Amino acid sequence: MLSFTRWKATLIMATVLATMLLAAPNVLPQSWVDKLPRALRTHMTLGLDLQGGVHLMLQVDSDEVRRAMLENLRDDVRRVMRDSRLQVQNLGFQGNAVVVRLREGQNAELALTELRKIPQMIGGAFSTSGQYDFEVSRQGDAFTVTATDAGIRDKVSRAVTQSIEVVRRRIDQLGTTEPVIQRQGIDRILLQVPGEKDPLRLKTILGQTAKLEFRLVDQSMTPQEALAGRPPADSVILYEEVKEGNRVVQQVPYVIQRRVIVSGEELIDAQAAFNAQQAEWVVNFRFNASGGRKFAQTTTENVNRPFAIILDNKVISAPVIREPILGGSGQISGRFTAESSANLALLLRAGALPAPLTVVEERTVGASLGQDSIRSGTQAAIIGSVFVLIYIFATYGLFGLFANIAVIVNVTMMFGLLSLVGATLTLPGIAGVVLTVGMAVDSNVLIFERIREESRSGRSVIASIDGGFTKAMGTITDANITQLLTSIILFFLGTGPVKGFALTLGLGIITTMFTAITFTRFLVVIWLRWFKPARVPM
Repeated sequence: MLSFTRWKATLIMATVLATMLLAAPNVLPQSWVDKLPRALRTHMTLGLDLQGGVHLMLQVDSDEVRRAMLENLRDDVRRVMRDSRLQVQNLGFQGNAVVVRLREGQNAELALTELRKIPQMIGGAFSTSGQYDFEVSRQGDAFTVTATDAGIRDKVSRAVTQSIEVVRRRIDQLGTTEPVIQRQGIDRILLQVPGEKDPLRLKTILGQTAKLEFRLVDQSMTPQEALAGRPPADSVILYEEVKEGNRVVQQVPYVIQRRVIVSGEELIDAQAAFNAQQAEWVVNFRFNASGGRKFAQTTTENVNRPFAIILDNKVISAPVIREPILGGSGQISGRFTAESSANLALLLRAGALPAPLTVVEERTVGASLGQDSIRSGTQAAIIGSVFVLIYIFATYGLFGLFANIAVIVNVTMMFGLLSLVGATLTLPGIAGVVLTVGMAVDSNVLIFERIREESRSGRSVIASIDGGFTKAMGTITDANITQLLTSIILFFLGTGPVKGFALTLGLGIITTMFTAITFTRFLVVIWLRWFKPARVPM
């Protein structure tokens, strides 16, 4: 137990020095950190409670998910009936179902057979809805296609998963580092953005669905005629908002065809730019190969027709196609400011949300409060640690000094590992650091008390020290493994601050095991070899 081969001693020192190097960027000036190799530029990010920021609880609009699901199901039913050459008397919604009634004399058995084929059409040319569960029932010439509760829950769940990815992309586009984005319950998303100073802009960016569509304007009827009567069956009335500042002063109606020519899903880039000729801010966009072909074909076949650009069912602009646009790129104009054009470009790059998000809870932590938390937490940790170190030194003398060195190395190694994994340090994390100091000291206390007992029983210095480390190892191992299992459970089942505390505690337990069992023993062995004491100095 009290012998170290050269390679073991080298490995111990290399491990300690490596973790110290990983922890160093947290205390070095930024100018020094920039000169380090990229692999050594590790650091911990301060959490929301330490540097301020925004805490939002977002809720996915499950009613909108259900409505979109039923609309897609209705479109599937309409396509099936049309492709089967079956004439429909009416088609509409009833609760969570789509009800279709055939005209008299139509083949009802064929309709039932074809409606039951809709799941096999998913992913093909007929379906727009995606995977869901439904039931088909028949009463005479009327058929009811009902979305099951399980199907709706599955659709909502997948919408939340997709929303998390879109939110993450939008936050990344803002340049914010280390945001916390977690699922909460069935239809909620927890978002914490440390360091964010503009919560209003953040909510604006997240509040827009950003569903971009390019559709042709229906010229068979003027907007006034459509408002006075009914728009054509394949068209809908949408509005363009004319604003002065943030106030809407006018809503201009358009009759827009329902058919989407190109959607925002086929965009691969969008950038804000200033058009010097028109003296206005615009958004330049570029399609992928498929979107570029559709865009080129549509603009070629519809020269001198207005082409509407629609965002979240609102017309941004409806310019007239002057000539074919063949390059797969274009420009969106619409009374933008520098900020609004940059925000729109960001939204288009990040992609559309499957459903609107609503802020149901909001908390803003100021930077000054975060600094107070850092100061208070740091002071508490330092004062508590200093008193512990003084007590250990006063109680165990030279061995207490070894223990104090091991504790300092332990904390440094823990910060190095936290920096290596890119952890976010929070107030509960600081509590985990303080608890780790106590656990490290406790392990050394067990060892030193066993050494005292062995020495009092009349054994030699080497035998006492060897016996102390050997007999205390089982207790230390059992206690720390139990704590480690607890921290693992907390990490995987907890959220937010609990997860941060569990990560800090878990890494602290690992470093405590290393320093108490290995590093402290290494220091004692060096002391024994150099000084060859005649008695245990405590």
